[in-house]
Amino acid sequence: MEKLFALDIGTRSIVGLIMTVDQSGYELIDYIQKEHKERAMLDGQIHHVPAVASLISEIKQELEAVHGPLKEVSVAAAGRALKTHRAIFSKEMAADKVLTRQDILHMELSAVQSAQEAAAASEDSQHYHCVGYSVVRYQLDHQDIGSLEDQLGDNVSVEIIATFLPRVVVESLLASLSRADLKMNALTLEPIAAINVLIPPSMRRLNVALVDIGAGTSDIAITNEGTVTAYGMVPVAGDEISEALSDQFLLDFNDAEHLKRKLNEQEDEVEFTDILGFTQRVQKNEVIESISPAVEKLAASISGEMISLNVEQSPKAVMLVGGGSLTPLLAEKLADHLNLPANRVAVRGIEAIQGLRLNHKTAAGPELVTPAGIAIAANQMPINYMPVKVNGHDVRLFEIRELTAGDAILSAGLSVPKLYGKPGLAKIVKINGSTVTLPGTHGLPPVILINGTESNFDAPIQANDDIFIEAGKDGVESDVQVKDLLEESLLIDVVINERLYQLHRKVYVNNVEKSVETFVNDRDDIKIEHKITAGEAFRKAGIILPEPENTFYLSVDGKKTYFPQWDQVFIHNGQTYPLKKLDRVVRHGDRLILPAAAGRTVGDLKKELNLAEHAATVFFNQQEILLPLSSCSVIKNGMPLAEQDRLYSGDTIEIRKGAKEMIFQDIFNFVDWTPPASASKIEIKKNGEDCALSSPVMPGDALEVIIHN
Repeated sequence: MEKLFALDIGTRSIVGLIMTVDQSGYELIDYIQKEHKERAMLDGQIHHVPAVASLISEIKQELEAVHGPLKEVSVAAAGRALKTHRAIFSKEMAADKVLTRQDILHMELSAVQSAQEAAAASEDSQHYHCVGYSVVRYQLDHQDIGSLEDQLGDNVSVEIIATFLPRVVVESLLASLSRADLKMNALTLEPIAAINVLIPPSMRRLNVALVDIGAGTSDIAITNEGTVTAYGMVPVAGDEISEALSDQFLLDFNDAEHLKRKLNEQEDEVEFTDILGFTQRVQKNEVIESISPAVEKLAASISGEMISLNVEQSPKAVMLVGGGSLTPLLAEKLADHLNLPANRVAVRGIEAIQGLRLNHKTAAGPELVTPAGIAIAANQMPINYMPVKVNGHDVRLFEIRELTAGDAILSAGLSVPKLYGKPGLAKIVKINGSTVTLPGTHGLPPVILINGTESNFDAPIQANDDIFIEAGKDGVESDVQVKDLLEESLLIDVVINERLYQLHRKVYVNNVEKSVETFVNDRDDIKIEHKITAGEAFRKAGIILPEPENTFYLSVDGKKTYFPQWDQVFIHNGQTYPLKKLDRVVRHGDRLILPAAAGRTVGDLKKELNLAEHAATVFFNQQEILLPLSSCSVIKNGMPLAEQDRLYSGDTIEIRKGAKEMIFQDIFNFVDWTPPASASKIEIKKNGEDCALSSPVMPGDALEVIIHN
């Protein structure tokens, strides 16, 4: 049979309670309640640790005298100390990096840290324990998404809701227990303790409010639709009634507290002694009437907070627990303020807890509900205390779920975003006029060691683990060469005049030609030849090109005459183009040919203009001979040109034509005839008749040279 020891450390008193638990349920076997001898607590917060520890020790010793040694205890933190905050963490993503589970945990923990800072800022304190968080949603590029793992995008974010307790609340509890030689076995929250035992999950579909009215504060919890929907607190409770009695009847505060308790007894009259020493006997109804305004104020404060927590409407029913719930008229006035029937507001005592057997003659009433709830809740849903070390420093964690290295790092106060290495500095360069950012390398994640073994944020941890975390190294500046910026190779193969050439596009860095192996610096201006033209290809192959020109022309007898057939051309992949088309882009595998220029001589001109001289047929020694009968001369700058002379575009020429008279001796220019070395007689005949060498020749003439030896 397991024994449970629980303490309810309240503003006015401390209740120590011992229960046993077995398969049949819980049994209350003993409890002790003692009031503080001085105002050691205020609104549920320990202000004087030694005084509280002394009272805890008294209760512990009295219980130990009956039940044996007590080493561990369950306690509750005041629900009013609970802080809940939402936070969003977002960041830009690298285009080529998918999110890993560790990246997502880093984002979640960063968001929790933001919520922790918000909680601390709202209370002007930097010391909060995270007792749990849950993810509200993930977003990828501003759209909700179920999971970020292995996703790609430009922007990612996570929204969380986290719950915190001020460290001063926890540390003061621990310090008080330590002074009393007790170890915290488990921690729960006061509203959770009370509501779990009085309103089990099966009843939480009903809209019910539970109010734990103590001495300094009144804690409120609301259930609806199967869950606890809200917690709240008002800083007014039983002490306000005691102060009203003190003012009304001139009583010491402790005497007023005793008088308040007598109002719940059976007698019709109460007796008390004021600060002047006068003893009075007053009708109980008269005393109750005197505190009616204070009760009205208390009911108004509690009902107002209750309606605010319950979405501006009254709950269906209200349960009152705690010593302050016994205040006369309080239930009735709460019902009036909430517009509820009187039977919908009720005081509930420890006897209302299901599954709890009472084995103590005085165990009754609402003031024991919370102590019993602490013992039961700490047993069923404990927030266990776990000590670990983070970078050599002691850190206390509260185990409301499986704890991880990330939880320990948060509790140690380390800045999660700063643990990740920063990205390396980017370089900004210009490439062919366009600005391009070259990012540095990614920063590295932190190195996490648990008991010397490398681990990660979501690795589970155990009590007394030694956790070491070293910030990840920063990324380095981008280390890029020109070749890394190229979209395609700078080399292309081209066949020029039937010979293979490998042509290279040029690269200029800050107007200086550079190799593709050159490393790029910040602010470099890089120019890369986009293309190679046919003209550049010929020049890279060492071929000298004539200047591109307009269509070839001559000024003939004062008139411009064009000769496009004489233009210089080149051939690209089998197609012929004039030189003015040398800006055509050449690609890998293309073929280029630069043929020899077309003829441009005087003889070529005569052929093009059909200027051939007219001829006539004559016979020499019975052989048919053609003789020119007309002449055609090409004159440039007053001088006749020979047949083989070259002409140039834009030349000015004259063409002179005329009839040509032929004589006998001209025939020897057109025949292969050599006179003999010796002859006795030579006869020259034309048409059978003697003639002279100077005799004119006409078409059809028959000419003879007769040799006599």
